[in-house]
This record gives sequence, structure tokens and C-alpha cells, in this order.
Amino acid sequence: MRPEQIVEAILFASDAPLRAEEIARADEALDEDQVEVAIQQLRQLYLESERAFDLVEVAGGHQLLTRPEFAGYLERFDTIPRPSRLSGPALETLAIIAYRQPIGRLEVEYVRGVGASGVIRTLQERGLVDVVGRGEGIGRPLLYGTTQRFLEHFGFESMESLPRPDELPVVLRDRSMTILPDESPEDPDQEELPLDDPTGEHR
Repeated sequence: MRPEQIVEAILFASDAPLRAEEIARADEALDEDQVEVAIQQLRQLYLESERAFDLVEVAGGHQLLTRPEFAGYLERFDTIPRPSRLSGPALETLAIIAYRQPIGRLEVEYVRGVGASGVIRTLQERGLVDVVGRGEGIGRPLLYGTTQRFLEHFGFESMESLPRPDELPVVLRDRSMTILPDESPEDPDQEELPLDDPTGEHR
């Protein structure tokens, strides 16, 4: 088998991005350099032959993905997995966490102006955010950050692939804009802040 055939077979079968060193483990005759060459050859082949899919760099690895312009055709078939959609409040909360991580729940709530416990819990259940540490305030509140799944879900190669901070609203790029009172211990059963959330997602 040629290296590009082995690489193509592995990427075709994988449902997650793979790094070159991971792919190289498929055969003792393969090394990372050969895998990288094979990936470039496949990418060029797909481009020249106008395939309906691309070999893209996602979350630090490589993955075969259908080109965006074919999404409309795929949506007509129930047998084709669909990525779960996020609500507006969930996307807003996720953006705040992505650009200001590590960040505590209270800071997210003061940036959004509404409670965020339920939304953060939903993002955790979907594997898009997780606890990455504890803050220095009273009770050492939990701090949240994005995960590898976040990069895979949105097709980012790395966090550096996100839009530049200077292209963002001030509340996302400037931590000094948010002034918080002392944080209390992170208790999942405690009452929400008395903020109006018309979506009800934080309940």
C-alpha cells in the first residue's frame, strides 16, 4: 500500500481529527514526515479533482470534512449525522468563555446581564467547555475554559484561529470592563442572580 492510501483510509474512517504522529502508528513503515507528505498530496488531489470534501486542519489534527456548500443536500437525509445546534444564549456564553478564559460564572453573568448556570451546564454536557481551575476570590470559584471538542465542533485549527480580539465587541476583549463584587462559592444548587432571562435556559 502507498502511504497516501493508508493515510486516506484512516482519515476516512476516523470521526475525529488525527495528528500526523497518530496516523503514523498505523504501520511500522510510516513516519510523521511521510504522513505529512501524503496529507499534502491528498489535499492537492482533492482540490484539483473538485471533490465534495476537503482534508482540513482541525483542533491540531487532520480530518476529512464535506465542503460547506454541500450542507443543504446533506440536511435532507436523516441517516447523516447533524451537528447539534446551539441557541443564541449558548453561543453568546460560549463566545465570552472562549475569549476571556479562564473565567468564572459570575463574570459571565455580569457580562451577559443574565444568569448563566444553566447555559454553562449545557455547554459542559456537550463537551464544549469544562472547569479549568479555581479563582482566587472568596470560596475559590470554578473557572471555565473551552475544550478540544470546541475546536472540533467549530472547525478551528487552534485558539489562534478565532477572530482577532480587535474585531470583537469591547465586552469580549477587555476584561477590565467588568467590575465584580466578591465571588461566592460555586454551588450548583444556589439561587440564580435576580436577572431576567427571557430564554429560560438558565433554569
